[in-house]
Amino acid sequence: MSARGLGRGFEALIPTESIDSTFDPTADEDAKDSKLREIKVSDIEPDPDQPRRDFKPEQLQALANSIKEHGVLQPIVVTKDGNKYKIVAGERRWRASKIAEIEKIPAIVRSLDAQNRLELSLIENVQREDLNAIETATAYAKLKNQFNMSSEEVAKRVGKSESAVINTMRLLSLPEEAKHAMVEHKLSEGQMRPLITATPEQIKAVLPKIINESWSARKVEQYMVEVKARAKAAQKAEERPVSAESESRAAALSKKLGVGVKVRTNARGSGDIVLKFKDEKEFEKLCSILTA
Repeated sequence: MSARGLGRGFEALIPTESIDSTFDPTADEDAKDSKLREIKVSDIEPDPDQPRRDFKPEQLQALANSIKEHGVLQPIVVTKDGNKYKIVAGERRWRASKIAEIEKIPAIVRSLDAQNRLELSLIENVQREDLNAIETATAYAKLKNQFNMSSEEVAKRVGKSESAVINTMRLLSLPEEAKHAMVEHKLSEGQMRPLITATPEQIKAVLPKIINESWSARKVEQYMVEVKARAKAAQKAEERPVSAESESRAAALSKKLGVGVKVRTNARGSGDIVLKFKDEKEFEKLCSILTA
């Protein structure tokens, strides 16, 4: 399989879409039961019993355009069904690939029995007391991505609140260095959660202090509040008025995404687009739009 077919795009922003086998508690079992292949799009069919049928044409076209340029970023999951393959997860990617006129797409092939066994194994694993938060987050992400579950469904299966599941999965947005440090030094989810929105440079600066000085979750949180306040003050000092045209485009983007959008520019002509969400459900909705 080419590197192009498994490249990284939007899922680099939403790492819950990527399953790192390093932290996957069922990786060994999965390797025995799964085959990663490139399959003809024409040999794949949707599951008629799949309840999710919300495929907006404009989002499919946007994904098709991305696939034309970057390939299919994440394999779909299928089971063998006679001479065809039935989709378990990834129907949106398959539909967009058809629009993009892609001949083959990467797919994880499992038997239905293997799919059921792995699902049960994942659910059993997340209930183990010795599983660290990154492994738990990876298991949640795998249930969501490869077993076609919503965050709400994952929460019901593992006996957690939806917000707890979403917050734990957000740990996967940490840099690899931070995730490995969390596992190796037994850092808690509470200690690491304040770093989720930090820059890699900020994380690199504070991580040794958290480890060597045994910082509490509260101290990490206070430190990050101070760091972000200083960064915000410095950024504000550089900000320049946004043009009417940029404001108009931000308003159009806000309407399309259904969340608040703010544009900031500086003297160098560069800037940021800030997307604001009011709760975890709105955040997940936004993520689904961006990764569709």
